[in-house]
Amino acid sequence: MKAIGCLVAFILVVVGVGAVLMGSYNSLVGLGQAVDAQWAQVENAYQRRADLIPNLVATVSGSANFEKSTLEAVTQARASVGQVKVDPGNAGSLADFEKAQSGLSSALSRLLVVSEQYPDLKASAGFRDLQVQLEGTENRISVERGRFNEKAQEYNTSVLRFPGRLFAGLFGMKEKPYFKAVAGSEKAPAVKFDFGGAAAAPSPAQ
Repeated sequence: MKAIGCLVAFILVVVGVGAVLMGSYNSLVGLGQAVDAQWAQVENAYQRRADLIPNLVATVSGSANFEKSTLEAVTQARASVGQVKVDPGNAGSLADFEKAQSGLSSALSRLLVVSEQYPDLKASAGFRDLQVQLEGTENRISVERGRFNEKAQEYNTSVLRFPGRLFAGLFGMKEKPYFKAVAGSEKAPAVKFDFGGAAAAPSPAQ
């Protein structure tokens, strides 16, 4: 009877430990899926910006004598972004993605600042509509990046804690990298054209 009691106790302990570990594993899987789902939202926001660019370029290029180099920089930056194959679980890959997106942000910012020199362009309803859409998209990108970092933090915390750490190593579950702030990225590209009453540059037509 004593031996049977010990066996029963042992079985109960094994079952209990197994239940805890299984729960931990399932929790990690769920958190990992949440990170992937949020990454999809990040991609959607960036794709929305990429989809706006052809219309923006077409609208701006309709203005006589608009800087060709500025338009080419935006087009090339957009193409470079499309060539980046990103793995959000790989720090180096995510860094390359951020670098490409940052380059596109800089090119867009330059285009919009140069547009200040074209009063007729600024007065265009189509251009104003694109301006509003772009500004909203930049804000959405910032929001979705922040949410991605939150989900990644939740996942990473579980990966590093016991007993999740046991499964992380056993099943190849690694920490997720975070989006990191790039110099100047705390502000969306300048998409407003009121520079505090500064004198506007003369129109190229003058």
